Amino acid sequence: MEIRHAGRTDVGRKRTHNEDRFLVQPDDRLFVVCDGMGGHASGEVASQLAVDQISGFFESTRNNPDITWPYKGDRRLSEAENRLVVGVKWANYMVFEKAGTALQFKGMGTTCVSAHFEDGDCVIAHVGDSRCYRIRDGRIEQLTEDHSLLNDYKRLAQLTPDEIKNFPHKNIITRALGMKPTVVVDVKREPVTPGDIYLLCCDGLSGEVEAPDMLRIVSEADGDLDGACAALIDQANRNGGRDNITVVLVQVA
Repeated sequence: MEIRHAGRTDVGRKRTHNEDRFLVQPDDRLFVVCDGMGGHASGEVASQLAVDQISGFFESTRNNPDITWPYKGDRRLSEAENRLVVGVKWANYMVFEKAGTALQFKGMGTTCVSAHFEDGDCVIAHVGDSRCYRIRDGRIEQLTEDHSLLNDYKRLAQLTPDEIKNFPHKNIITRALGMKPTVVVDVKREPVTPGDIYLLCCDGLSGEVEAPDMLRIVSEADGDLDGACAALIDQANRNGGRDNITVVLVQVA
């Protein structure tokens, strides 16, 4: 399985600093987007720490199968699924610990969406409302489910499009890294097909650009992944750019 990739981040039009971070780690076929939160610029501390810890865990386990993992694997999951979930759980613990070291870090946290490609599959693990989409055969599909108050309401009630658009608490997420010493990580394994494009993003993109427009923009880029990332960010900014915007594209060949 050969893969191509690109990633970009942008501060957007309303924020003064960028609390998003992303990771592209080709040696491990590992890709991560984190959207930090917290006052006094601590959101960027949380997101950077999370990507650093996930990256470090994959580096340390790459060629050393006997290394002790910080968490026990789940027997129901494959090796690749467990590796990604444990990496995210470890990042959660380290962000939680950091949050307790100084007042300026209190309450900080970050969302996380990650993808790891191995043995013809894409393993996706996420916490929060950063998303993973798959583009295949001219269609786009959201593969993750937001851990957000809005999504909870959508499951419980039949909200109209206008009610969803005007929902007053869109930014409230119900799960994030760093809030508690342990975290539940949603994980799924998807078989890949040559030509698949996986799109990882924060809500700065998904909140401004609808999925059909994402599909159109990526398709119009005609294989130029870096150009597609730039075009997606440009569209999010044209639509308001109310948050930091981060996108990672991974194409399977």
